[in-house]
Amino acid sequence: MSIDQNGDRKVQGVSLRSLPKVSLHDHLDGAVRPATILELADEAGIDAPAGDAKALRRWFAERGDSGSLVEYLKTFDLTTAVMQTEQALTRITREFVADLAEDGVVYGEVRWAPEQHVAGGLTPAQAVRAVQRGIEEGEDDADAAGRSIRVGQILSAMRQGDRSLEIAKLAVANRERGVVGFDVAGPEDGFPASGHRAAFDYLASEFLPVTVHAGEAAGPASIRSALIDGRALRLGHGVRIAEDLQVLEREGDEVQVQFGDLARWVRDREIPLELSPSSNLQTGAITQWGDELADHPFDLLYQLGFAVTVNVDNRTMSGTSLTRELALLVDAFDYDLDDLETFQFNAASAAFLPVEEREELVEMISEGFER
Repeated sequence: MSIDQNGDRKVQGVSLRSLPKVSLHDHLDGAVRPATILELADEAGIDAPAGDAKALRRWFAERGDSGSLVEYLKTFDLTTAVMQTEQALTRITREFVADLAEDGVVYGEVRWAPEQHVAGGLTPAQAVRAVQRGIEEGEDDADAAGRSIRVGQILSAMRQGDRSLEIAKLAVANRERGVVGFDVAGPEDGFPASGHRAAFDYLASEFLPVTVHAGEAAGPASIRSALIDGRALRLGHGVRIAEDLQVLEREGDEVQVQFGDLARWVRDREIPLELSPSSNLQTGAITQWGDELADHPFDLLYQLGFAVTVNVDNRTMSGTSLTRELALLVDAFDYDLDDLETFQFNAASAAFLPVEEREELVEMISEGFER
């Protein structure tokens, strides 16, 4: 079944777009509207690889389907280039929130790396304030349109750089002004979480939640470092935790699996996996299991009791939405509304919010699915 970026479908007679959703792994610079990119590029004198929004969307799709995280990340050179002023950051964030609300998201966390938005003279602190303005404007717009949405910032440090402690301190300084957590992103292979131990030690001392990109372009050793060195409460992608599982026997829907120590720890501690099906396919994260979505170990992890969540990663690069990702999983694994509700419960429980607010979010999801 072909599903376009803004497409919808029904499951048991219910529109997937109408269901309340939680988005935990959503990059700001991976979710810029193509039309906005072209407009801002023109204002900044930046050459774009296409002349209209439709053609630019195709360009992202072609580059995104590289099978390599390194190649996939090169497309961000264009989006970050047009995100170097306060006005651009605020506009893009406001549109980001609007797109989430249109997608049925009731709570989202937007991650982005302040250090990548200082080429035009902004300080990281100014960039954080600009993004927060965009969030608040977007939330107000959604409220006026009759949609309820809340969005928190996750500040990412680039794992190949040396500014992680600075960004960690920036995150803590803004925890009462919209920042809910910290992340490290960028080329995973060769840049383990252990290289940023000082930042993680500081964050732990300040009790700020951490998620770490791990188990995408590198395997179990990277996940282990994220948990031990990074003290990660969630795993950004984490799909390659499946490498620490040995399938002993399959018979129909039944599967017997031997757990490695790492996989058992992640499963038993209910450490959330921020899985992004389309992106995991595009970047080659699931190559060892196959080259189609039905080969994704998502269902194996779900059936074994891992805390799986569904995410978009990069809406623009993957040409997707959270509604579309759910639809693709329904097609691949024949999930029903109970399964989709479980994914949202997992995400709500994993949100970087106080427990009372997480409980309210769970209740909102339950009521939405009941309707």
